[in-house]
Amino acid sequence: MSRSVKRGPPSTIVIKLGTSSIVHEETHQPLLSILSAVVETVISLRSHGHKVVLVSSGAIGIGLRTMDIPQRPKSLSKKQALAAIGQGRLIALWDNLFGQFDQRTAQVLLTRGDISDRTRYLNAVNTLNELLSMGVVPIVNENDTISVSEIKFGDNDTLSAITSSMIHADYLFLLTDVDGLYTSNPRKDPSAKKLDVVISVAAIRAQVSTSTLGSSLGTGGMETKLIAAEIATGAGVTTVIASSKQPSVIVDIIDYYAALKSTSVPTSGAASPTAPQNLNQVDLDEVATSLSWPRPPHTVFKPALIPMRDLKAWTSHTLYPAGSVIIDSGAHAVLSRRESGGRLLPAGVLGVRGSFASGQAVRILVHRRTEGVLVEPKEVAQMPYSNVLEPGASVTASVTSLVPLSRSGSSASLSDDMISESQTITDDEIPLIEKMDECEMWDCVEVGRGLANYNSAQISRVRGLNSARIAQLLGYADTEYVVENITIRVST
Repeated sequence: MSRSVKRGPPSTIVIKLGTSSIVHEETHQPLLSILSAVVETVISLRSHGHKVVLVSSGAIGIGLRTMDIPQRPKSLSKKQALAAIGQGRLIALWDNLFGQFDQRTAQVLLTRGDISDRTRYLNAVNTLNELLSMGVVPIVNENDTISVSEIKFGDNDTLSAITSSMIHADYLFLLTDVDGLYTSNPRKDPSAKKLDVVISVAAIRAQVSTSTLGSSLGTGGMETKLIAAEIATGAGVTTVIASSKQPSVIVDIIDYYAALKSTSVPTSGAASPTAPQNLNQVDLDEVATSLSWPRPPHTVFKPALIPMRDLKAWTSHTLYPAGSVIIDSGAHAVLSRRESGGRLLPAGVLGVRGSFASGQAVRILVHRRTEGVLVEPKEVAQMPYSNVLEPGASVTASVTSLVPLSRSGSSASLSDDMISESQTITDDEIPLIEKMDECEMWDCVEVGRGLANYNSAQISRVRGLNSARIAQLLGYADTEYVVENITIRVST
């Protein structure tokens, strides 16, 4: 953007560059023109006061060139060996290019296993933030040499989204071989239309075709970019898909949105004395028409109005679930509300799947009939779990003090809940609940993830019961909630 602009406050920016933008698909030669342009763009951003993290693929591609192997192998061990060969050369290439501008860089290799532990996750966050404060450009890649399928991010689109969430970035730029998100593959369909603004990734999926994009060297495509956008925007990060052929467009896009934010036209249309700080506070169409600047080619995904908390983002996107907790529809309805705090009482639990320890991540499953209608098994009485928010009552108090009745069909269930804490309850007294996994007429659908406060055997023992009976059955009760920090995916 050639005109003089009043630049906005310094931002933290994550730029993701895929293998197809780094290495030629057939010759596997590094695309030095693109790499040099990316480096110049990063240097320009740094000169404007921005902090920049680069997420770079390409280790396997460069390994192919080094070993003169014509195509990407299918064997995991061979791909890991090529990644080991290529990673050193890749970081040396980046360091050499940045060195021409006396810009320091740092290599950061991550796996999902590295950050599935909360302490190591926080260490990685602190390291990245310290590097940025030192004026260094961190270059992040997945440590393919030691990754296995269970602990892989899957692709660097997801890695870049998680990285942007970790450092609370303002922007995530996903550079690819097209200049935005199209309704279909623009290389094959001349009628494909580019979408300029996406408010909801879930809502847009039905309007776009993503199955035909991607290269033979990379593992992603447009679908993985939608997944990355969903993760990043949920964490409050403005996400942009733009062309890698002209990386300087990143500077233009940031200047463009700085100009939009500085124009005091809020979404309501009323004048505002202060410039909005969040892109969601700006009516993009209305403000854009008032500007004489052309819109740089790109697709922007607007960030969530209320970003996901760091702990919930960590639970939802970085942990590999060790098992599952099956809940009823009433518990699902309550957990879908923000005021629930993402905490599950044992009364809403129908069963567990797999073995997991306290503190591990678990999937939250809800039972549906095969037609997709949420219902309850006949053997399980409908509980007042969903009737949490009484009119006139405090929302927080209502949720945290919720004490549903036992799911036992016995008429003595109410009196059972009032048993003295000193009294021991035997296994015979635990209400019998149908083992859901053995019921063929039900489907379990994942609706969220959380952190287990008790292990799988303990949750199985207290399922369907009043939380006051946890101590009687287990001998202790660290908390009345069996799962916490639950993130429920709410359909839009």
